[in-house]
Amino acid sequence: MAETTTFSNATQILEPFRGVKRVTIEEYFTSGHRTCQGCESALVMKLMVKASGPRTIVLGSTGCMYVANTTYYTTPWVVPWMHTQLGSSGSAALGTAAGLKALMRKGKMKTEPINVIAFCGDGGGADMGLGAISATLTHKEYNSLILLYDNESYANTDIQLSGMTPYGANTTFSPPGKAKRLIHTRWKKNMAGLMAAGHPECRYVATVCASYAVEMMNKVRRALTIGGPTFIHSLDPCPKGWDYDPMLSHELGELAIETGIFPLYEVEDGQVKYYGKTKALVEGRPRKPVREYLLKQGRFAHFIEEDLEHFQAKVDEMWEKWEIPAVVPFRRLDATKAALSAKS
Repeated sequence: MAETTTFSNATQILEPFRGVKRVTIEEYFTSGHRTCQGCESALVMKLMVKASGPRTIVLGSTGCMYVANTTYYTTPWVVPWMHTQLGSSGSAALGTAAGLKALMRKGKMKTEPINVIAFCGDGGGADMGLGAISATLTHKEYNSLILLYDNESYANTDIQLSGMTPYGANTTFSPPGKAKRLIHTRWKKNMAGLMAAGHPECRYVATVCASYAVEMMNKVRRALTIGGPTFIHSLDPCPKGWDYDPMLSHELGELAIETGIFPLYEVEDGQVKYYGKTKALVEGRPRKPVREYLLKQGRFAHFIEEDLEHFQAKVDEMWEKWEIPAVVPFRRLDATKAALSAKS
């Protein structure tokens, strides 16, 4: 019988990279995948596992980054990798973390901190997998990171509408027509805000974009270091789904942030901290007009001035009326504000 060992809930201590020259040269997501030209999600996978290092287990739910990365018994993953079902990234993360903990406690494997990362697309994470992710974020005794790579559609199955698809976008489920120009008129889900506000046992939630690679890797490293279940939402420009020249992926990621459509922030132990160009917007730098971002994408080619103005107004509301700008969509009543002012 294996000797029982004492197991602690330890994590790897991953210090932030202090600039691009300090980033490790080792790669754990290499050649062998077949993603589209200009695919930002492939870059996210590369940076994610580069940040986490070799003692990592990666779990991937069905989606672009599963199908494109496992072709006829080949894979670009250098670290252990496992496929899981479309809506079960949260379950896979929790089960793997619990399994490792049990094996180490029973002395059946070496006691050491091993990173567990489960990734999911916006369909598998924000739609079908939302319940499993939510459940995982309540289990503070298990260390895992769930990373949602958001290309704003069910891209693997030919660009269907998801809960993360932006207002008015042209998808195969929401094509503009003569009778009705805009089929999709819902505003995009606020996933990071939802995870942070609704899960007090989750110590770390962040938004990232691979257009800012070092910052993105440092958020992954922080999420893995802090312990317990954590969540990161990555915005990933998609040439096929968004209909643009693949060379514009990096620029569109930057524009999403500079227009204020996708804010960069982290919530650690309940405290919000903006970073990167979003921090400058909070401090007063003017936001770029949303038309600079929208009109570079064919999925918004049917927009008229009225649509652009509505989109701009919704983004303005995020920044000017939300209680925590661009993070939590609550607004206090005047009576509540007055009562709080009187107390202070």
